[in-house]
Amino acid sequence: MEIYEFEVKEDEGRLDKFLTQHINEISRSKIQEAIKNGQVLVNNESVKANYKLKKEDQVWMEYEEEVLELVSEEIPLDILYEDEALFVLNKPAGLVMHPAPGHPKGTLVNRLLAHTRQLSDINGEFRPGIVHRLDKDTSGVLLVAKTNEAHEDLARQFKENLPLREYTALVHGHMESPQGTIDMPLARDPHNRIKFAVQVGGKASITHFKVEKEFKSLTLLKVRLETGRTHQIRVHLSHLKHPVYGDHFYGSPQKLEGDRYCLHAKKVGFYHPVSREWLEFESELPDFFQEILDETL
Repeated sequence: MEIYEFEVKEDEGRLDKFLTQHINEISRSKIQEAIKNGQVLVNNESVKANYKLKKEDQVWMEYEEEVLELVSEEIPLDILYEDEALFVLNKPAGLVMHPAPGHPKGTLVNRLLAHTRQLSDINGEFRPGIVHRLDKDTSGVLLVAKTNEAHEDLARQFKENLPLREYTALVHGHMESPQGTIDMPLARDPHNRIKFAVQVGGKASITHFKVEKEFKSLTLLKVRLETGRTHQIRVHLSHLKHPVYGDHFYGSPQKLEGDRYCLHAKKVGFYHPVSREWLEFESELPDFFQEILDETL
């Protein structure tokens, strides 16, 4: 793996062109792919390839050349709904979304390809059908687009924060109020680039919560996303000193088998990209999550 770091000396043009000029061994298309995959940061933030660089901008790039072969794997999917435009599935905890260096197989995309070859290709060869994402160890409802038209419409809805995204979370401690809104900007943690943190100047991030049940030292929450930043729920709750149970990465003292944690995408609602009908889908808590609740009662 190679790490590249630059400080921009004067106002420049596009980010992808700048990197192509300064890194001879990597093609512009590969650089654009790295930017899309979040492997390039400007001032600790992910940006687009056409970002116009300014004097004193800090550019950081992580790159690992690996030849990936996209293969299908006959592993069953838990499909909640399917039609010609899309399908809705229940993603298990522990499943990576798409192939990448270090995860060439055993991902959701490998399973999708065994189910159907009719998947949108807007996000590139290795992320067919992927409109939005769930973290590896977050389970729950996920939308997959079959056509580019459906993908574009659903992506627009997510960009405008139209879909309903409701989660169930088990957290440490007791919340200070029975319901509330966490409105705190998020950005990459300057001390650990694979983590995110609440930071002034970060991207606007809003999470709503409601207490469902209190236990001796834990609380069950209904959580609704207004925005959808990477790790948003996990970071917001951790910042309030109520990390998700089992989320050792963001401060939980409890470490569960397989690095799982108690955060589940319970419900998703959206406008069907063809019929415009409002649809909602729910999935049950995974067994390990339900067992923890049963033991806590």
